[in-house]
Amino acid sequence: MSPRPLAFIGTGVMGRSMAGHLLKAGHTLHVHNRTRAKAQPLLDAGAHWHDTAGSAAAQADFIFTIVGFPQDVEETYLGAGGIIASAKPGAVLVDMTTSSPQLARRIATAAAAKGLAALDAPVTGGDVGAREARLSIMVGGDETAYHRVRPLFELMGKIIVFHGGPGAGQLCKLANQIGIASVMMSWCEALAFARHAGLDPTRVLESIGGGAAGSTAMTVLAPRALKGDFAPGFYVKHFLKDLRLALEAAEAMKLDLPGTAQAKKLYDQVAARGGEDDGTQALFRLYQAQG
Repeated sequence: MSPRPLAFIGTGVMGRSMAGHLLKAGHTLHVHNRTRAKAQPLLDAGAHWHDTAGSAAAQADFIFTIVGFPQDVEETYLGAGGIIASAKPGAVLVDMTTSSPQLARRIATAAAAKGLAALDAPVTGGDVGAREARLSIMVGGDETAYHRVRPLFELMGKIIVFHGGPGAGQLCKLANQIGIASVMMSWCEALAFARHAGLDPTRVLESIGGGAAGSTAMTVLAPRALKGDFAPGFYVKHFLKDLRLALEAAEAMKLDLPGTAQAKKLYDQVAARGGEDDGTQALFRLYQAQG
């Protein structure tokens, strides 16, 4: 794809790296973030700052967002002076936040009414995947728009799959979070068991991490937890949001997800103990606290 004017809204833990890959590929980048300091590395590299999301969007052919919560997505897209009100006709809007499938459908409808195309394209891979441009990107929305955006997705991710109409990308991401929920509990319980049994959990991790008990979460996050490193690659508060969305969607389908429900209860305890801004590996603290 030849260089194009792009907008990127949300330059936090993951967004900053994702936007950086677009900038390094030679595209003109217009950025906005609630805290300007978090965008400073991009500005230093040549990106253009805007005081509002709408102002950045007005300059771009493709507009990417990755913000915190569904209410942030709604305000950014549908609020007065937001992206849909400000984007130029023909622009493609790509929300990469993990958000509500219903909201994704509302945004797609509102975008189409203004001559815009919208995609919901949440990602998984955490801070490391964002830095190394090997995210998995799950896409729903207008299929023609998807093919237009795919070369840009390829600058940020390695696994890029189109799942269907508006909201389909969000539903796939919720399935991903459901899968992670029980995995997080499993490695915490395994290492807590090892420690209480008098074993060295680091050595146990070395033994089991590459076998059937292993997982990406165990490989990446368990070593951090054992070192007492609870810095966020993915925030507890955002994972709780995702689990809530997943359980709400499951309830609407009359589907019981006991593992996901238990994970949410445990992460509620992590947040109640002041850990909502920690990384998801902070779940291990609950098990450490047992003595």
